[in-house]
Amino acid sequence: MPLVPEAVERLIAEFGRLPGVGPKTAQRLTFFCLRAPSEVSQRLSGALAELHEAVRPCSRCYFIAQGELCAICSDARRDPAQICVVEEPLDVLAIERSGEFHGLYHVLGGALSPMDGIGPDELRIAELERRLRGGEVREVVIATDPDVEGEATAFYLGERLAAPGVTVSRLAHGLPAGTDLEYADELTVARAFTGRRAL
Repeated sequence: MPLVPEAVERLIAEFGRLPGVGPKTAQRLTFFCLRAPSEVSQRLSGALAELHEAVRPCSRCYFIAQGELCAICSDARRDPAQICVVEEPLDVLAIERSGEFHGLYHVLGGALSPMDGIGPDELRIAELERRLRGGEVREVVIATDPDVEGEATAFYLGERLAAPGVTVSRLAHGLPAGTDLEYADELTVARAFTGRRAL
């Protein structure tokens, strides 16, 4: 006979499928739901159901939207001449927190990874090229992750998107603010030197 009811095991298993949630966290979340008033679980299940009914990818940039276009693409104050290319929607949120970029975005939906069977056709590169054909875009900022897949994707995009009148740039990578140089690895230091600028 199982130690806990099947419904509890099932919820633990579902929480355990979430990224970053290990077995102990899944158990804690499940037992929190058991202790909490039933309204808490009802609100959670309602929010999850609404998430899939109301939210979809933006038809232009593939960030998240509640309508046809996301809040960024709908904002007339954004600069349509700049497009920042990212791998995932969470990357948009990270860049927006910085307050440094005021253009539009394009979410690829991943990075090139031949080992995982992800080639150019599995990413939204053709859609990005269609956006560039309109002639309004003057700069494409490639902001893929600084890992092997992200670097390969950036290099591929740099080659593929090169066109007259469009500048293709890459975010500089280097030392994060507030860290000591002695703790940085060689690749980080090398990128910091490569991305240096005049004072």
